[in-house]
Amino acid sequence: MERVQIGIIGGSGLYDMADVTDRKEVTLTTPFGDPSGPYVVCTLRGRRVAFLARHGAGHRLLPSELNFRANIYGLKLLGVEFILSASAVGSLKEEYKPTDIVVPDQFFDRTKGRPSTFFGRGLAAHVGFAHPFCRPLSALVYESGKQVGATIHKGGTYVCMEGPQFSTLAESKLYRSWGMDIIGMTNLQEAKLAREAEICYSTLALVTDYDCWHPDHDSVTVDMVIATLTQNAKTAQAIIAGAVSSLPFERTCECASALKFALITRPDAMSAQVKQDLAPIIGKYVE
Repeated sequence: MERVQIGIIGGSGLYDMADVTDRKEVTLTTPFGDPSGPYVVCTLRGRRVAFLARHGAGHRLLPSELNFRANIYGLKLLGVEFILSASAVGSLKEEYKPTDIVVPDQFFDRTKGRPSTFFGRGLAAHVGFAHPFCRPLSALVYESGKQVGATIHKGGTYVCMEGPQFSTLAESKLYRSWGMDIIGMTNLQEAKLAREAEICYSTLALVTDYDCWHPDHDSVTVDMVIATLTQNAKTAQAIIAGAVSSLPFERTCECASALKFALITRPDAMSAQVKQDLAPIIGKYVE
């Protein structure tokens, strides 16, 4: 299998770029089931990258239906060390306007029971997650945004809600009172699993609306979200292409060795099946 260092997760429109060439589809299965769809492996700015349409072809999967573990595991199988993700978010602050872009540095979890770890089944591990996004990779994404002239904001907390409904007015006002910045439905589990897989992860959060707290935006609609995303697509593509051209870098960040002190279970107490299933992730620490 061809090894690819850079993974990109987003809408299928992300890989409809003029400068994407030599594309092929790679279909994988994992011990956790099937990913959202095939990985589109192609060349972008001289680098081989693997794109994944997060919600499947035609946007068929709800956020709560996404097989996050399979999606990230598949990228690990391909050899990915850097993940750039793009997703729509609502703004919880006046200064983050629709069509703006945020590169968040924190999460607040409002999801309910989504699988968000590769571990269990007799293997206990606890990975540090104080800084959930790769700081060097996020800095690179932010600089790429500035270079293409985007209105881009560095840092901020992403509230990850369950959905698929948008927030109630009470919830939206509460998140604002807590000082949260943006709200979405998909990125937290990706970041947690990427960290467990020792993959650097950063998000390009595309602001589509003001959530429902704003007096001029007292409801959020799908057509509003899609219209703003379409307007922002070219900017997002340019930022991702610029970031890809600056990769890879030497990985001295915490992401690269996240499992070094995280595995608690003794190797002789792990089942052979778990060792086999998680070999791409734990193999360098467990014989």
